[in-house]
Amino acid sequence: MTLWKPDPSFYPSPRMAMKAPPERYGYVATLNYARDGQPDALSVVDLDPNSPTCGQIVNALELPYVGDELHHFGWNACSSALCPFAPHPHLERRYLIVPGMRSSRIYIIDTKPDPLRPRIAKVIEPQEVMEKSGYSRPHTVHCGPDAIYVSALGPADGRDGPGGVFLLDHFSFDVIGPWELQRGDQELAYDFWWHLADDVMVSSEWAKPHQFENGIVAEDLLANKYGHRLHFWDLRKRRLSQTLDVGAQNQMLLELRPAHDPSRTYGFAGVVVSTEDLTASIWTWYKENGQWKMKKIVTIPPVPADEADLPPLLKGFKAVPPLITDIDLSLDDKYLYVACWGTGELHQYDVSDPFKPALTGKVEIGGIVARKGHAKSNGALLGGPQMVEISRDGRRVYFTNSLYSTWDDQFYPDKLKGWMVKADVTAGGGIALDPDFFIDFGDSRPHQVRLEGGDASTDSFCYPG
Repeated sequence: MTLWKPDPSFYPSPRMAMKAPPERYGYVATLNYARDGQPDALSVVDLDPNSPTCGQIVNALELPYVGDELHHFGWNACSSALCPFAPHPHLERRYLIVPGMRSSRIYIIDTKPDPLRPRIAKVIEPQEVMEKSGYSRPHTVHCGPDAIYVSALGPADGRDGPGGVFLLDHFSFDVIGPWELQRGDQELAYDFWWHLADDVMVSSEWAKPHQFENGIVAEDLLANKYGHRLHFWDLRKRRLSQTLDVGAQNQMLLELRPAHDPSRTYGFAGVVVSTEDLTASIWTWYKENGQWKMKKIVTIPPVPADEADLPPLLKGFKAVPPLITDIDLSLDDKYLYVACWGTGELHQYDVSDPFKPALTGKVEIGGIVARKGHAKSNGALLGGPQMVEISRDGRRVYFTNSLYSTWDDQFYPDKLKGWMVKADVTAGGGIALDPDFFIDFGDSRPHQVRLEGGDASTDSFCYPG
């Protein structure tokens, strides 16, 4: 839908976005794990502290098909529509683009007129996705200034690759086609983001479909066959410009978070695990003398554990790896949040200096061995901090506990139940779990969270604060 004036939830700069009204509700991709013939759902959760139903699921839009495996999703439009070169400045943040990663089906979900009761506006069937884009397994969605960008983890036939990025039309949501014109030797795909002011896209690597859909392939992991490279692309020319390798032992270079301030050409990437010592790590990418470089800035060690307490996949290691499965950066580029899904920890780092991070806070919940509970939960909890979302003002951090169904079962074979919690951020650094906020999803497993009006991993900005 076209507006006469820009959507009021669009902001020229991240600093202006931080002054926006607080979120009142959120949308959560919810996987129906029971495999009981029931579909996945988009859950609506109440986040308004003044509401009698705060911290509860107030609605759930069940999808019409079974087996989609909802994972990541995003808005159709965001603050990038205000960039000076955006061809559609009067878009509206109205539709959620929700891919089924296992089915390759994409749902266009309308959040108006009633945002608490979203409805399906369109379904893009797998055949259309595959025929027009050449890809399958849609994963990450970003609202670009010229189109909706979607990453895909596999080719149309679902075999060896390559994965990449394709585009959707802002208005009709038709599949436009693949984004890349020249990809070099890029083959694996996962996350992507950009430095819009520099015409640069950045993409990361996970695996081929056969390496993740049925669970992690231990032999491939130990042989260092998962992704470990970061790719830099000419965004306007759609061509690969440079590739950096963090070392084959640093397996699964996944989540990317560039600085929100468009005058800053750096960002952060998370490595899930090192096959040398089970550590996880955070890296900073940056531009120097016209070339992109990377530097490891954080190393998180594994925690020794009794073999009897570990799942079969980890028994021989006698330790719990941190398993960094998500990171998120506050809109002021000050705090980086790191989800350690294996040990059950969420770390907060002050990254005001992106090369000298300081650990300023940590909360513990869940974990493969620790299984730490919550004030509002009964007993031990499975899973750990996984998908992280930060409010625009940076004061609240929401996170869920499910990674991906088959991987959940490998690392948490007791069959984890789904939950979502909130951590409050204290002035000057530090975080603490909200003892009154705990959403129990039962047998359903929640993954990504999107907040009303935008959040820290939704919008791209073209103007500095």
